[in-house]
Amino acid sequence: MFDHYYGNERTQEILETMISGGRIPQTILLDGPEGVGKATLARRFAARLIGSGAEQMEQDDLSLPANLELIAEREKWPADKRGDDPFFLSSHPDFVTFAPDGPLRQISVQQMRTLKERAQFSPLAGKRRVFLIDGLDRANEQAANSLLKLLEEPPDYLIIIATAENPYDLLPTIRSRSVIVRLAKLGEAELTAFVAQRGLPDADRRVALAQGSPGLAVSLDLEVYGKRREAMRALLEAATAQAPFGKWAVFSEKLAASRSEKLEPYLKALYLLLEDMLRLQHGAAGEVRNRDIAGPLTQLAGTVTFEWIRAAVRRTDDLMHLLRRNIQKNIALDALVLELRTMAQSARRPVRP
Repeated sequence: MFDHYYGNERTQEILETMISGGRIPQTILLDGPEGVGKATLARRFAARLIGSGAEQMEQDDLSLPANLELIAEREKWPADKRGDDPFFLSSHPDFVTFAPDGPLRQISVQQMRTLKERAQFSPLAGKRRVFLIDGLDRANEQAANSLLKLLEEPPDYLIIIATAENPYDLLPTIRSRSVIVRLAKLGEAELTAFVAQRGLPDADRRVALAQGSPGLAVSLDLEVYGKRREAMRALLEAATAQAPFGKWAVFSEKLAASRSEKLEPYLKALYLLLEDMLRLQHGAAGEVRNRDIAGPLTQLAGTVTFEWIRAAVRRTDDLMHLLRRNIQKNIALDALVLELRTMAQSARRPVRP
């Protein structure tokens, strides 16, 4: 239904029905996991609404090398410079993309003020303008409140499409003013076909690690992921008291020394390892994502309880929520290791009569 878009046929049907029926909500929230194609679908939908400029809109794809370079460069800017020059992309005059900016990857209030200013201008090429806020769940409180004022009374010609991995991170008032459209992960067979169609290398491993997300299957750097996974595996070995803390400390020191390394991709690698340990505990070895290290993960899974894994996931969740506060990654992970190590050791202590 939408050119060069793969998967989520039901979601495509919903958007197609909006177009054919001429009933387009002024605020649409595309909700789904990372890498399932939310922003890609938003651009395809916008091109249909505006009626032209599909190739121009694709220049706003954040995964393009030029845009990745721009985002990386802006992370080095001081906060006041980013505030004076809010980040957005607009290769087509009637389509504007706002995306998380800066080292904390947030949607800022300055960006939302810019959005409100540009919303005053009528369309140049057709009857509609479309604004994409890619990652609205990364908006800080000021930015969210600023956007809310526009959502209450948007101009007739303006369509706002937002994406979010977790819509419940948004203000309830923003959710209530949006039509929420869900995108799901692709099934393993569907993703396998996608990877084969693209001719991507290490197909089996990509399919296993991408967890149903075609965007992740394409963008995954297996060598970089392997290095991060090695660090998180050392973290788990120390946290389960199967290795001395010093083994993890080597990786912790490297993380502290590298300013360019962000904590978030390490935590995502940690989530995958914890999920695999849980699957192995419950006899679901066929569903393990990190299949090449299934043996060592089986040994780790046998040393801890379900309660330990649940606690580890909750502590990792806490760190994910703290990412926007610019926490020190090595200190945060050291504290995680020590807390979980104490829990693992306590669980093995015999109960005295």
